[in-house]
Amino acid sequence: MTRISTKLRRCLGIFAAVAAFLSLALPVNAAEPFPNKPVRIIVTAAPGGTTDISARALSEALGKELKQSVIVENKAGGAGIIGIQALLSAPADGYTMAMGNIGPNAINYSLYKNLPYKMEDMEPITIVIANPNVLVVNPEVPAKTVAELVALAKANPGKYSFASSGRGQSIHMSGELFKTQAGIDIIHVPYKGAGPALADLLAGQTSMMVDNLPSSMQYIKSGKLRALAVTSKNRVAELPDVPTMIQSGYPNFDVTAWFGLFVPAGTPKPIIDKLYVAVKKALETPEIKQRWKDLGGWAVGDTPANTKIFIAAEKKKWEQVAQQAKIEAE
Repeated sequence: MTRISTKLRRCLGIFAAVAAFLSLALPVNAAEPFPNKPVRIIVTAAPGGTTDISARALSEALGKELKQSVIVENKAGGAGIIGIQALLSAPADGYTMAMGNIGPNAINYSLYKNLPYKMEDMEPITIVIANPNVLVVNPEVPAKTVAELVALAKANPGKYSFASSGRGQSIHMSGELFKTQAGIDIIHVPYKGAGPALADLLAGQTSMMVDNLPSSMQYIKSGKLRALAVTSKNRVAELPDVPTMIQSGYPNFDVTAWFGLFVPAGTPKPIIDKLYVAVKKALETPEIKQRWKDLGGWAVGDTPANTKIFIAAEKKKWEQVAQQAKIEAE
């Protein structure tokens, strides 16, 4: 009886030791490398705009770097607010990013009194693409230069309208800048994204738009829209015959739109760093470089820390623009 009890105690002791070892070892062994499942990118705008175009173009190259599927999901509306809220409702684990832009991530802070998020609620991965905007008109508008368009608008106050992808987007702010600097009376018509705005502009429901160049490029090249000027300091290589707004007589009209990836605050730094490295490598692939060039944009890919500094500066810049354009917060 004693021998059996002794053996039993020994066996139980061995089992206890093994169990204790496994309890320590399992968390390390069970911590699978990130990512071990598909990653989601929430697009804060409707299909057809630059936010959507850049997210979908990047998703395949990024998926190859992460060795996981990258799923793109549109959450449009509210000048990007709906998409940002969807991001912030997700776990801070790196599996959900948002493709934001200059609107919800810089301009909105000065246009909405009760914005349901703060800059501190998000961490940037990097800016993936930057590009100028472009003043385009429906071909039925009898203007081939900015000067001709301004003359038409001054001769017909309130007759012409400009579409935008929503209040607070760079497209809206660029339109307001044009309206203010040219001293013209044109009506703002906001949409839930550049895609719907372009659809109505193409149909002649609105007159003009200061659109992000990538989303208008195909229509400019096909002749469905007429480009009058770009908002960059220099002309765009893909549209060499289109002057800048500066060359068109507006020396202070210099606007660059940007689009970047964000994660919820609290996402572990090693995961942010891994996402950044993967995005940076994706941006350096020949396919993405050529795609961005065709769209009239360029890759940025700065570090998360530098991107945060850049966005803070952009926030201040657009606060001043909103004040100059006399756009009141809602």
